[in-house]
Amino acid sequence: MSLTLQKLNNIRSLRAMAREFSIDVLEDMLEKLRIVTEEKRADEQEMRQERVQQQEKINAWLELIKADGLSPEELLQSKSASLQGPAKRKARPAKYRFTDINGEEKTWTGQGRTPKPIAQALAEGKSLDDFLI
Repeated sequence: MSLTLQKLNNIRSLRAMAREFSIDVLEDMLEKLRIVTEEKRADEQEMRQERVQQQEKINAWLELIKADGLSPEELLQSKSASLQGPAKRKARPAKYRFTDINGEEKTWTGQGRTPKPIAQALAEGKSLDDFLI
């Protein structure tokens, strides 16, 4: 809590601060505080009314859905199914086999960066057909 709010919330602090001001200034501050309070009340009332109207709309839609023989759960299930997105594609099968620098036999699908041993062999004049599985 800020220091100003603590002073405004404490009657003793308010009395001490009030000694420094004239009655006209205090009445002016009181009027401004009333205006701010009324605005805050009006805002809260408006928010409550909006929530009530929104709930009434939700209830009306629920009644329409039930009248059509559907349940809200069915709608949520169909919505979540459509939000999952497209299915992942299957991994591509390996097309090429090669031996790496460490002597291990590895495979490559032909997608992405060409492995170094294959790139070196291609630079030496071999073709990709030499590595086909």
